[in-house]
Amino acid sequence: MPAKKKATKAEAAPSHSEDKARRNRILDVAVRLAEEGGFENVRQRDVAEQAGVALGTLYKSFRGKEDLLSAALERETDALEKRLDKRPSAGPTALARVSEFFETLTRTLCKKPNYARAIIKAMASGEPEVAGNIVAYQAPIYRMIVAALRDPGHASPESDPTDEELTVALLLQQIWFAALVGWSAKLHGIPRVTEQVGVAARLLLAGVEAERTHPR
Repeated sequence: MPAKKKATKAEAAPSHSEDKARRNRILDVAVRLAEEGGFENVRQRDVAEQAGVALGTLYKSFRGKEDLLSAALERETDALEKRLDKRPSAGPTALARVSEFFETLTRTLCKKPNYARAIIKAMASGEPEVAGNIVAYQAPIYRMIVAALRDPGHASPESDPTDEELTVALLLQQIWFAALVGWSAKLHGIPRVTEQVGVAARLLLAGVEAERTHPR
């Protein structure tokens, strides 16, 4: 009886590209299931089966549907940031650029409405395993808002954000999420989401300008 061939290290452990492809496959399935049937339709066993991975392998990376969905959002946000890096807003004012950014962000998320509602439910779940993905998701959002606040012709895009910029970015992100919760509950439509953020941005930026002109 021939001896079994000993697995090499390369055969025993998947490469980084294989890990990435498997992760993307898992997240693609989770997004599709969420869009087909909402939050409750994203079941770990179904995701594993349709992604072609063992259930134990899935659980090593994602401990629940909230973790899966928030990771999918993080991935999409990273892709949006890369896209906007290549084609930043050319609006003439900070308000115009920020408003355009939130319109793009909202449109990108809500083009799959059932998936978007599942994402909102996952992010509001309070599950500990989601916290890391939320932090990872917020970082590029902050960067994109700060980039929109700055005049691309005068500000250095690589300089660290100021406390003022971070405060505006934090407040706008929170207002946007609250408006999305209202949309998810069918209290208003998508245009109202971007309208609320636009009003908030106008008031915040006017307050910032007033503080600069007449500091207390």
